[in-house]
Amino acid sequence: MRYLRQLRRESPRQVVYDLLLWAGLCVIIAAMGADPFLDPARFAMVTLPRWGLATVAVLVGRRWPLAALILLLPLGPWRFAEGFATVDLTWLLPRRDVKILPLLPTTPFVMWYAYLTGRRLARTTPALAAFYLITLVGVAVVLWMGGDLAWWVSMVTALLGTYVVPYLLGVLRRRLLHQARQARLSVEAQARLRERARIARDMHDSLGHDLALIAVRAAGLELAHGLAPAQVKAVGELREAASEATERLRQIIGILRDDADAAPLTPLDRPAEPAPGESVPELVHRAAVSGMAIRLDLAGGPMPALAGPVVQEGLTNAAKHAPGAEVVVSVSPHRVRVRNGPPRTRPTARRGGLGLASLRERVRLAGGTLTARPLDGGFELDVTLPHEREEDPCRSGGAREPVATPSEHD
Repeated sequence: MRYLRQLRRESPRQVVYDLLLWAGLCVIIAAMGADPFLDPARFAMVTLPRWGLATVAVLVGRRWPLAALILLLPLGPWRFAEGFATVDLTWLLPRRDVKILPLLPTTPFVMWYAYLTGRRLARTTPALAAFYLITLVGVAVVLWMGGDLAWWVSMVTALLGTYVVPYLLGVLRRRLLHQARQARLSVEAQARLRERARIARDMHDSLGHDLALIAVRAAGLELAHGLAPAQVKAVGELREAASEATERLRQIIGILRDDADAAPLTPLDRPAEPAPGESVPELVHRAAVSGMAIRLDLAGGPMPALAGPVVQEGLTNAAKHAPGAEVVVSVSPHRVRVRNGPPRTRPTARRGGLGLASLRERVRLAGGTLTARPLDGGFELDVTLPHEREEDPCRSGGAREPVATPSEHD
């Protein structure tokens, strides 16, 4: 029953194709045999068994093409009266009309199953065994015909043209399809890795920024007057916990990015810019409410699409590495700068994370340049972007005038 289930066709189209193949093969076999009305005995002895072989070959040929190739051996190119070409070999043989690649009406069907064998059979040992058997049949036919050298030439060309060449074409087709499949899987794997990298980048940017603001608030509370020693200790532990959480986040993001960084990124595979999150004024306002001293300078014109990620990364780094320092954010249509002074308290981060590396890649893909350097005891993040299609000012949250923050009034 298991073998019968394997013989089922997967679609009606396959059933129609196999029926047409079987009908054409039966018609050709009948045309090659005796007339059933003039010689019914020979028709029953030769044509009917060949019909049976053809029926079984078509039935199993889609699942096991090598079995069909063996079943069609009696219909192989063993008659050397007609051929693809006739050559004159009088310089070697006494005969002039030597047939090259003998052809029979059933030869295309045999070639088809030889091609399917190479196309679908991955193992070469069964195919080699079958070709050895076919060669023995060809040798037996030549010896039965007298062993003339001309028959040997015809038999060798028949084996090559009918069996070997179609089989090799099938093998070539199988390997080409395998390479195409592997290339497609590789592209899909690279796309998954790039998506992991994008998720890792977004996690680092958003969660790292929030944890940095938590550490800033905790540092401000730790220095506030009127707190009991236990409360100061608890706030200090909160700040340390935020710092440790930031470090663990950096390690986790590093694991997510390791494989993604190994995947090559071609110009055609560049990811689309993600949808913008918080606008620059919202980021600055939230950081100012958390206790950071910030001044925001907005030039006229719309904000660039990368203004939000650049400002977010700059504020995150300032909060982690320069707590208490004054931060100046400057945004123009083609330039974004975040500068901070020297830290006033102990930094909450032990070392740099992955944010700048990720942001540098985003800026590079956008055609811009990123400069990150120490400046006057502090740090400056400067991004220059090319002239391109502008973002909608309303979408970017761009304001036309400098925004005052609570820290400015203090």
